[in-house]
Amino acid sequence: MHISRACKEDRAKPSRRPARFATASLAALTVLALGGCDSGSDPEPAAGSGPSVIVPGKPGEANQKLSAEEAVRRRAEDDSPNSADVAYARMMIEHHEQALEMTELAPDRAESTAVEKLAERIAAAQGPEISAMKGWLKTHGKGEKAAKGHHEHAAMPGMATEAQLRKLRAARGNAFDQLFLTLMITHHDGAITMATEVKGQGNNIQIEEMADEVVAQQTSEITRMRDML
Repeated sequence: MHISRACKEDRAKPSRRPARFATASLAALTVLALGGCDSGSDPEPAAGSGPSVIVPGKPGEANQKLSAEEAVRRRAEDDSPNSADVAYARMMIEHHEQALEMTELAPDRAESTAVEKLAERIAAAQGPEISAMKGWLKTHGKGEKAAKGHHEHAAMPGMATEAQLRKLRAARGNAFDQLFLTLMITHHDGAITMATEVKGQGNNIQIEEMADEVVAQQTSEITRMRDML
């Protein structure tokens, strides 16, 4: 490595400054030695700095470790739906349809105006969401139901049993209000579980946005319903 004569002289020259400037002089010489005398040795940024993300490889390929920025860029470039996205859309359509079946009972059976209004809000939100998910499946060439003989999921979380629905249909007044709120809280909890799972397992940005909306809206409604019990 070439070191200029001037640089050598600067290093060899004894310091005549007062002792109180010794530290500052040493720091200045260090900067000169690293910057002026060896300008080609600038350190490179540390590799792997910042958070990293493990991205599963394709079948037969190893997983990849990417920076968070690279993972986001790749996701933006290719958010093609995977099986988790498709299963979520199909399941959530069925899940929402049962919620609408329950809310349709409220006008003739609820005693509380607050319960009736809540049922209206749930129906107003979930009806369009069903349409959006059906449209998403159609856009991606997927049917609303899995192929015959293929089961994409076990019993969905939060779904009311047929016996519970019969009991709800038979209830009136305050008994209906209490049962409706209890069943709908469980139903919403199940939807949040499904939405949280697809956010970790899916790959499509639109499905993730739908799941975010489910989590935000239904978490708020659960809080409201618990206050009404």
